[in-house]
Amino acid sequence: MSLKGAAWLRFAATLGAGGIAAFGQAPYDMPLLMLVGFVVALRMFQLSPRPWQAAVIGWGFALGYFLHGWLWLLSPFMVDPERYAWMAPFALVLMCAGLALFWGLAFGVSRWLSPRTWPLIFCLPAAEMLRGYVFTGFPWGMFSQGLVDVWPGQGLAFVGPYGMTLAVVAAAVFIARPVAGGLVQRFGSFAAKVAIAVCFVVPFRAAEAPLTDVTIRLIQPNAAQKDKWDPAKIPEFFNRQLALTREMPRAGGPGPNLVLWAETAIPWPLDMADGALSQISFAASGKPVVLGVQRRSDMQFYNSAVLLGAQGGVLQTYDKHHLVPFGEYIPFGDALAKVGITSFASQLGNGYSSGPGPALMDLGALGMALPLICYEAVFSRDVNGAPKRPRFLMQLTNDAWFGKGQGPLQHLAQARMRSIEQGLPMARVANTGVSAMIDPRGQITASLPLNTAGFLDARLPEPFAPTLYSRFGEWPFLIVLLIGLGIAAFRYQRNLQFDPGRAER
Repeated sequence: MSLKGAAWLRFAATLGAGGIAAFGQAPYDMPLLMLVGFVVALRMFQLSPRPWQAAVIGWGFALGYFLHGWLWLLSPFMVDPERYAWMAPFALVLMCAGLALFWGLAFGVSRWLSPRTWPLIFCLPAAEMLRGYVFTGFPWGMFSQGLVDVWPGQGLAFVGPYGMTLAVVAAAVFIARPVAGGLVQRFGSFAAKVAIAVCFVVPFRAAEAPLTDVTIRLIQPNAAQKDKWDPAKIPEFFNRQLALTREMPRAGGPGPNLVLWAETAIPWPLDMADGALSQISFAASGKPVVLGVQRRSDMQFYNSAVLLGAQGGVLQTYDKHHLVPFGEYIPFGDALAKVGITSFASQLGNGYSSGPGPALMDLGALGMALPLICYEAVFSRDVNGAPKRPRFLMQLTNDAWFGKGQGPLQHLAQARMRSIEQGLPMARVANTGVSAMIDPRGQITASLPLNTAGFLDARLPEPFAPTLYSRFGEWPFLIVLLIGLGIAAFRYQRNLQFDPGRAER
């Protein structure tokens, strides 16, 4: 086989390994395959001596991983398929190929620093952090996301999502390393690799956190995205939510202390919704209700959550601050307005405007809650950015955009990550599911299934003490990252002294 043919074969194997690694994410939840796929990619990386070859391997692995793991990105284009379906494959491929460049960069820099594999332990998590921040970031699908059901996932409470990504990369690099030495050393290495693999299989099980006496009712109307804004069906969905709110508790359970409706639960903007808000409060028998609603102020629109009082009055408003690029606003639209291009400016009503940042919602006797609207639960830094530690997290989302399986379940996994990281329970309400109560270890204590209308009365778990990650955020990870990259850079410079021609290869 020619050298060119061998290179194409390595690339194809790496692309396939990426597709296999995506089985580590929901709905499959097989993190061992994520590890296996990554180990295969590392073997191809070891066979790629030049930085550009290594970069192609990293890009191909990420491309296969993202294409399989992000098939749900096709779903928004299928809401109105006659107009947008033709765009779906282009959007999926271009987005996956673009974000795969971060992994390609990591693999290329790692090979440039050393002919060995270990610098990738630091280069790839660094690239993942860049992916999570550049252009507001898209940290969806990190390796750590696939760990919520197994024991290593509890490490999120100590080092957060990037620290656990570093741990996964380190584990794969160790497994991919060729075994050398005598019989005892080989056996010890083999046993250690098997032990690591077992950690990716054994499910996490622990006693549920103690429950408070607070009961929260989650309202899941199951309004398909293609029907949600249909004028003929709006009354049906609104009345369904009212009826679910009025329902008596099942099996003689306690009545709810708080009722949650999902993101954009009603079609009317807040300033035109007084009648609807009164009906909602009446249906809740005066109990506090938090619901998602669109809010407008002058020419600006906000994706908001509001707290209703006993008479339907708005007691507090929270405006979503971490918006979806191209979904909720056009990047740089407000800047373009300053030079006369106003069609993309959110400040002129073209898309949503961003709220001021994370803020707590005071629920009186229930304590303080941190509201997260949809996409905001993807970002650990948004939760860590709360002005004070809340009693619980509260996510309102409309996952109907994400399809009927893969996307909503991956979004749920990220919500569970936030609970583990903070040691806090989360009440999560989703239009089409999964609505769930999540304990501080990320375990689901009660839930409503996908694509089902209904309500759930769930007791709120007690919060844990602040976790290491909630106290220090990414600083421990960054310190380890800088030390690792510093050692790699030092060794690179030292090797140049003995092999000056290496920098040209």
